[in-house]
Amino acid sequence: MASKSSDKRIINLALQGGGAHGAFTWGVLDRLLEDGRIELEGLSGTSAGAVNSALLAYGLQTGGIDGAREKLEEFWRASSHAGAVFSPVRSTPFDAMFGAAFGGIGPMVTATYNAFDTLTRTVSPYEFNPFDINPLRDILEKCIDFDQLASCNEVKLFINATNVKTGKARIFETKEISLDVVMASACLPYLYKAVEIEGEHYWDGGFIGNPAIFPFFYKCESQDVMIVHINPMLRDNVPKTAPEIMNRINEISFNSSLIAELRAIKFASKLVQENWLKDEYHNKIRDVYVHSIRSDEALEDLSVASKFDVSWAFLTDLRDRGRGVADKWITENFDAVGNRSSVDLDKEFLNISNIAE
Repeated sequence: MASKSSDKRIINLALQGGGAHGAFTWGVLDRLLEDGRIELEGLSGTSAGAVNSALLAYGLQTGGIDGAREKLEEFWRASSHAGAVFSPVRSTPFDAMFGAAFGGIGPMVTATYNAFDTLTRTVSPYEFNPFDINPLRDILEKCIDFDQLASCNEVKLFINATNVKTGKARIFETKEISLDVVMASACLPYLYKAVEIEGEHYWDGGFIGNPAIFPFFYKCESQDVMIVHINPMLRDNVPKTAPEIMNRINEISFNSSLIAELRAIKFASKLVQENWLKDEYHNKIRDVYVHSIRSDEALEDLSVASKFDVSWAFLTDLRDRGRGVADKWITENFDAVGNRSSVDLDKEFLNISNIAE
């Protein structure tokens, strides 16, 4: 980790998953790294967030801030190239012309996504993808030396996956991180076979922690947690089509574990701030400062199909949206880091004031 100075702030960073929308997080990270005043102690990621986390940690380890920014771009560019061959959802010039009229993405992409979605909900990946072909594995293997990453001391890395049999979260720490671990965290069960690690089988970590925050409380010293959201908490419109309904169900489900953790943070903060603790427990529970970079407005024009669009124009647009939201956050909230939360948990996430009073 770089040397500390008075204008630097140390945080723990938690990254959500969300398919190609992870390029929004790429933009957020790129802007935070560019600013240079935020240092990372802990880094927790799930699914696409796990991918971004591993890339960020490895980039910092091998090349510092510039290395991290380069590594993130290398991965997303490679994903776009692979998508031209493997992705079932691809943009065409026709889509570019008429995308605005179809929820931010073109009609051909929407049509191919709907057909692919129907297939994956009726046929198991053990049937339609028996060889478990996944280009993400090859890209990550080229971008990251996982043996070297396992010895990283630039940041404490936590990656979450869901144990298929027990339904419990498994948090893999830095020394345990491997290609299989990242693939497990990003394993969508209707697309790929469960990933086996040490005799256990795992699916996408988003089912049980998107992302997991609790490792920070046990393994890190910093009081500040910044969450980079991909799955919108709020939607202005009620979904009407089958894909829209399923997408909103997934958004709510994948946010539920995060909300539960935020509720626990709110309760612990109340214990500390209102002096409810016995003297012997004061050093065991600490206040947590929560910060949130939201994607609700930035991604509100995008349909569920766009999570599978890895065209370079789309990915760089998402990156630029992420950079813009992060820039606004830095301008408005940087001074809060280390001093207070920059988000009102009750108002923004929990809506429990009427119960807690």
